[in-house]
Amino acid sequence: MTTLQIRIDEKTKRKAKKTLESLGLDISSGVKLFLEQVITTQSIPFSPVTPSGYKLRRGREYLKELDEIKKNGKSFSSVDEMFVDILK
Repeated sequence: MTTLQIRIDEKTKRKAKKTLESLGLDISSGVKLFLEQVITTQSIPFSPVTPSGYKLRRGREYLKELDEIKKNGKSFSSVDEMFVDILK
């Protein structure tokens, strides 16, 4: 056996502990389960998503698109003005 030490903020640890306990696991067992799945799947055993639910790659694409719109897109002073432009 060996020891694994990680640093993590208190809030994340507290929330993870609560979730894992509701599943009948302690943090150590949860980390072991995660690492076993990394080995089994030869990958990260889940799809990382942004807080809004997008996969990370797509989320980055949306952010890039939003930056482009902010730089080069049209802006309107009212919804009515926007609809006039759209319906031309």
